[in-house]
Amino acid sequence: MAAVPRRAPGRVHRAWSVAAVTFVTIIGAAAFASLPGLLIEPLHQEFDWSRGTIGFAVSVNLALYGLTAPFAAALMDRFGIRRVVACALTVIAVGSAATVWMTASWQLVLFWGVLVGLGSGSMALAFAATVTNRWFTARRGLVTGILTAAGASGQLIFLPLLAWLVSEHGWRPAALTVALAALSVVPFVWLLLRDHPADVGLAPYGGTYAAKPAPVPGAARRALTVLFRAARTGPFWLLAGTFAICGASTNGLVKTHFVPAAHDHGMPVTAAAGLLAVIGVFDVVGTVASGWFTDRFAARRLLAVYYALRGVSLLFLPMLLAPSVHPPMVFFIVFYGLDWVATVPPTLALCREIYGEDSAIVFGWVLASHQVGAAVVAFLGGLARDAFGSYDVVWYASGALCAAAALMAMVIRRPRPAAAP
Repeated sequence: MAAVPRRAPGRVHRAWSVAAVTFVTIIGAAAFASLPGLLIEPLHQEFDWSRGTIGFAVSVNLALYGLTAPFAAALMDRFGIRRVVACALTVIAVGSAATVWMTASWQLVLFWGVLVGLGSGSMALAFAATVTNRWFTARRGLVTGILTAAGASGQLIFLPLLAWLVSEHGWRPAALTVALAALSVVPFVWLLLRDHPADVGLAPYGGTYAAKPAPVPGAARRALTVLFRAARTGPFWLLAGTFAICGASTNGLVKTHFVPAAHDHGMPVTAAAGLLAVIGVFDVVGTVASGWFTDRFAARRLLAVYYALRGVSLLFLPMLLAPSVHPPMVFFIVFYGLDWVATVPPTLALCREIYGEDSAIVFGWVLASHQVGAAVVAFLGGLARDAFGSYDVVWYASGALCAAAALMAMVIRRPRPAAAP
């Protein structure tokens, strides 16, 4: 029997360098997630498209982002992480660059909604979940938190730059910046990322060596099979429901509509975008801390606390919007930022605990519900602004939904094993 190569004593495990590559890749791809909220006013002014029309394109993007995720996890099992992520980044770049030449709203839906949505959904959190599951046995909660925070770090880096570009040079240079950022990461992924610890003769961090599994054929069939199996259990619907509300109250609402809502109250776009970037700063802290907590406390109780606190903060937001940044708004930004995606590590931990080897694909479907929730609110938020002249009703409704999510999280339990015949 051939000897298994082992890591030299004292050297940092290769898993951490793979996690670092994943972190930087997600940061580079995060530019696409920073742009939608900045596009609403410029596109409305240049093309006279309604906010509902623009919100629909964003909702298609968010929905496809989520619905592609479970198939992406299965595709990574079939073709490898590197190939899937490199292709996804290329599709994002093509879709973002193509918007520069659009003249009709259906082209916005096609380029930004479909292409960027498919590309972003083919990596996103399914990418982080697959890397964590393959390369780590210990410290999974911490690594999940760090990789989840990468998206916020990318938002922190790109949002102020994109806001300045939109304000000073128009939205087209900002769209091209997104395309270039996605393309620049492709060689990084191809050269430095590895699909499995066995590719370099290592065991996962904190685990024992195992041979690399054979590629799993039938990626789409497997994703659907896992969905049908998980859908027979109550926890799946509770996880999907809470995560749908998570998406509605973050990507669908704040990331898409906070900048135009603040602008409605007289705040400059650059100042509002700066506040979103600050959310990204504290999101990094909150998500990493949430990963640390997830390794030590009951995940369902953490989820209940996170959703309850988020709901309270959203109920106060309509009273805080003003032409300038003031201390209560800064407090909201810090408080909300700590809770932005803190829900991801405990949600992924519950998927892993309940669904085992299928957890990455199950989490992909749970993520799909997250993005469907985001898509619905991105669209309805634009319609509400067109109909009522403000976003107030959307903030209050999202706060109430978060309260419901807190109650749902508390009743999540592992399914009882079926009785033996």
